[in-house]
Amino acid sequence: MSDTRAQTPLPRLSSPTLHCPDAPALARFYAELTGGEVTFSIPAWAVVDGPGGRIDVQTVSDYQPPTWPDGERPVLLHLDFYVHDLKEGERHALACGARRESEQPNAEHCLVFRDPVGQVFCLTIWEDIGA
Repeated sequence: MSDTRAQTPLPRLSSPTLHCPDAPALARFYAELTGGEVTFSIPAWAVVDGPGGRIDVQTVSDYQPPTWPDGERPVLLHLDFYVHDLKEGERHALACGARRESEQPNAEHCLVFRDPVGQVFCLTIWEDIGA
């Protein structure tokens, strides 16, 4: 596949950015979760480079986690991570510091978790859905 960055004026996704109260700490969590590494870290911003791409993390002084599945602060974006085995993926996520949500709308194919600051993310075995 050829590199089309110079060939089109259209935007290209760089990375999602998660808000949190401590960017370096949350970046370490996502690096451990994904087997990636923190490639940049200052108090206001951190970058995780992982096997599936980059995640940026930004410190926000008045951060409030989303309330899910219902509540005042809806989840505006969540990350999905592909795993080969949900049980093993769950064990790993919990060991990294994630919390499993009690509400699991599709537990046969996807598990919902919260990271250490309350952001919602999922582990899924649906690698090619919609492809």
